[in-house]
Amino acid sequence: MANITSRKSAMTLFSSPACIMSHCARLVVYEKGVPAEVEFFDPNDPPEDLLELNPNGNAPTFVERDLVLYDARIIMEYLDERFPHPALHQMDPVSRANARMLIKRIDQEWYPLLDDVLVNGDKKAAKSKKMLRESLMAAAPVFEATPYFMSEEYSLIDCAMAPFLWRLPSIGIDIASLGKGITAYANRLFSRRAFQESLSREEKDMMQAPSK
Repeated sequence: MANITSRKSAMTLFSSPACIMSHCARLVVYEKGVPAEVEFFDPNDPPEDLLELNPNGNAPTFVERDLVLYDARIIMEYLDERFPHPALHQMDPVSRANARMLIKRIDQEWYPLLDDVLVNGDKKAAKSKKMLRESLMAAAPVFEATPYFMSEEYSLIDCAMAPFLWRLPSIGIDIASLGKGITAYANRLFSRRAFQESLSREEKDMMQAPSK
């Protein structure tokens, strides 16, 4: 492994250019100013050096010397702890646990619906698209209550939400149709410099930030 990693910078994030989980990890890299090399690859044809580090060849995969991580949420947590400023988690254990639970709920409730539509299309996944739209509209008070997702400060939860919201127009869900609160929230996330820097060419084609 040492020979493989020595051919790269001290830290490398192997990333699919369109994968939402890769985007989440990439966003944390840019939010934290992590000095990592972002290496894009075709998930259908992973490079040999990635396969030697992670035989599954899945994205994202983060490498730092002998450390290899290939779960987006673990990568995000690791980077936040490895580079403590700016902090993307509150410091007290209760707040951190609550944030982890919120991300888990997003992963379990909203991500699968989005994925179903992305994979199967509007016709086969019409029910999932309807459920996703209705669930987001039902959550309107959450988006209106605070500047960020259930918080006054930008956090890892927002790093999970931003790539998700960015993909909604690609499945025919207009963010502006979901209400002023979620539209303002999406604008707030999309206008961040780190978010704009995190976008791959493929992701830039997915949509343009909604107008205020």
